[in-house]
Amino acid sequence: MMPDELSPSQAARRIGATTRSVQRWIALGRLPARRVGSRWRVASDALDAFMAGGAHHELATEPSIRPIRHLFVANRGEIARRISRTCERLGIRVSVPVTVGPDPLDLLDIGAVVSAARAAGADALHPGFGFLAENAAFAEAVEASGLQWVGPQPAAIRAMGDKATARRLAQSLGVPVVPGYDGADQSDAVLTAAAAAIAYPILVKPAAGGGGKGMRIVREAGALPDALASARREALAAFGDDRLILERLVEGPRHVEIQVLFDEHGQGVHLGERDCSIQRRHQKVLEETPSPAVNAELRASLGASALALAGAVGYVGAGTCEFLLTDRGETFFLEMNTRLQVEHPVTELVTGRDLVADQLRIATGEALGVAQAEVDAVRAAGGHAVEVRLYAEDAEQGFLPATGRVAWLRWPTGDGIRVDSGIDEGDDITGRFDPMLAKVIASGRDRDEALDRLALALDRTVVLGLTTNLRFLRWLVREPAIRAGEARIDTLDRSWPPDDWTDRIVIPDGAWAAAASALSVDGWRVNAAPRVRLAADDGAERTVEVTTSPPDRPAALADGTAHIDVGGRSVAIRLAPPPDVDRAARSAISHHAGGPVEISAPMPGTVLAVHVAAGTIVDAGDPIVTLEAMKMEHLVVAPIAGTVTDVRVRRTDQVTRGQPLAVVEP
Repeated sequence: MMPDELSPSQAARRIGATTRSVQRWIALGRLPARRVGSRWRVASDALDAFMAGGAHHELATEPSIRPIRHLFVANRGEIARRISRTCERLGIRVSVPVTVGPDPLDLLDIGAVVSAARAAGADALHPGFGFLAENAAFAEAVEASGLQWVGPQPAAIRAMGDKATARRLAQSLGVPVVPGYDGADQSDAVLTAAAAAIAYPILVKPAAGGGGKGMRIVREAGALPDALASARREALAAFGDDRLILERLVEGPRHVEIQVLFDEHGQGVHLGERDCSIQRRHQKVLEETPSPAVNAELRASLGASALALAGAVGYVGAGTCEFLLTDRGETFFLEMNTRLQVEHPVTELVTGRDLVADQLRIATGEALGVAQAEVDAVRAAGGHAVEVRLYAEDAEQGFLPATGRVAWLRWPTGDGIRVDSGIDEGDDITGRFDPMLAKVIASGRDRDEALDRLALALDRTVVLGLTTNLRFLRWLVREPAIRAGEARIDTLDRSWPPDDWTDRIVIPDGAWAAAASALSVDGWRVNAAPRVRLAADDGAERTVEVTTSPPDRPAALADGTAHIDVGGRSVAIRLAPPPDVDRAARSAISHHAGGPVEISAPMPGTVLAVHVAAGTIVDAGDPIVTLEAMKMEHLVVAPIAGTVTDVRVRRTDQVTRGQPLAVVEP
């Protein structure tokens, strides 16, 4: 007869240990166990043998609380600062690695990160989000080194951090998932057949990781091979894992997620939902809580599903279960993020909790100390919070990544305003990391007040020296569909940019005057006001009179360039170069209808692929070059039909924004 099998939590209760201890023994191979689907099972006789072998001595000496005195944050930017703030409040020493400069720590190198944490003298490690935060092997390596891991146990990361495994678990629990393919066979032939069976349009996405990286919408079979190849490349670069899953594309749903907390004593609560429907390229831009689409009944239902999913794998720590909501009332489980979410501040502001402090307490072995009824009562009392992500990207050029130096920086303050920033004046923003610079968050008694405060906060934010999405964010929080709470995940695809955007972004007289003042030029003329010729980074030029009047907007001078705030966008203005023959010739060619077209890099990055050669005949929209920046791929296409007469880059080349890539002649 088969011996009785126990879950880790059941085994822990039987021997008087903590669930986390049992899970650690399984992960280290000390306690035999077998995986059944996504769950671990321990045979009762194996548990008895384990105890008879002397494990009871370890239980007798194992403290119930394991205090954290020195935390190593295996991350960078705003999340490293965010974690550090809580640690400072709790009296915990913090070490944050150096990730730039001549000898940076590679945050994707498990051995190097663990060694750095030990060398720093830390007794615990927090992974933040991104990088190795959802890597089960990393969590195992941290625990094997003797460091405390601030996060869910490796077995839960492996079960829920893998989208394919999580889908299958949800189905076994009766939680609906989007129809799709999550099998082990990753051959193109099998994926092609699966896509046909699902029926187009479909969504291709990595089985590992998150953040929207690697996701591709495919609307017809002919586009599938390229989508599979590029999704695999991006997934491998971002997560070290190129496995893919396919799902039927759900058109125009809302994206809602549930925050959960579990301690190692088996207690779990959910903290309500966040609405993350406002996205571009599958990456979130604005998040809020509560969701305009979720009432108390739906919140309870989604919360119960999230608790069931996490509880099924004995989850310990903070995590988030993500769902799609359709206008027909359907709900589909998408995935679980086994880490702290970027958008966690909105939940903190509405519930009054510090989720990093919760993570740290759970890691030390403390009980949650809060019941679901208490959380529900806080949520029912009202309050709203909204967050936007400030990115180094050009929203007006297809949200392409941007680089540069932060020349001037001002953050907003005031009632209900919070800024989680990862940048300082003088910082160089390169294409090496994710483009998120900061988060601006606002809270209020209700949704209108929170959005009003956020709009004012964004108006008071200034970032000069590089292109950001700030001007776009100022538009976004005033857009009628957003104010009405009617946004879906495809809202930005349909509404951005607005029809009158070209008129809105003309550089005003005040910006030209501010640039002339900042450049400190005199432009002296006899019996007339000084005048100078200026050129903006968009190609516009103007002759400007130099006055002594104070500028009407923020301006910063760096390396002979004036960076001027124009509605939230940093516009670079320089002294225009004097006219010459070559410049005039280039201008004439660029304005000559029917002439050759020079294709330039829309952003700095690495050339991943060159799709054409001299002599290739192309149609408008055909791929020319694939660039990679900030772990994402961007396809540069032919603007006209014609023949490629010159290709000026090769694979692996590093290019700057505006650098010539190829020439097409009609």
